[in-house]
Amino acid sequence: MSGLARKFASVRLIRFAVVGIGAALLFFGLSWALVSAGLPPFVGSVIAYGLAFVVAYSAQRGWTFEGRHDHAHALPRYLVTQLACATFAGLSAHVAVSIFSASPLVMSAITTVAASAASYVLSLVWVFRDDQRAA
Repeated sequence: MSGLARKFASVRLIRFAVVGIGAALLFFGLSWALVSAGLPPFVGSVIAYGLAFVVAYSAQRGWTFEGRHDHAHALPRYLVTQLACATFAGLSAHVAVSIFSASPLVMSAITTVAASAASYVLSLVWVFRDDQRAA
């Protein structure tokens, strides 16, 4: 791999991480606030995930991957990925609270880490694969 290719790959990875961390922090804060305000853990986490979804997709497609993936292809895959991750986050939140009696703060940390890891892997290998870029 040439030096230029390595530099590009590392920049994309850094951008992916920045967007992912930003979306995770947004999700963390929103899920904590919504559950602390009295919403059930599953509902609060899913709502928070939906709001973070809009921000994350826009930034990942537009900034991380420089708008090279066709919305008609990338958006449905991103939506499926994030719906699966939102459900996973909701189930993780429910288990954390109902089985382990986790506080909203601990619950938010657990769901953030679990959902973020799943989202990263699926986005990298399925949603925004290099061979799926629009011409």
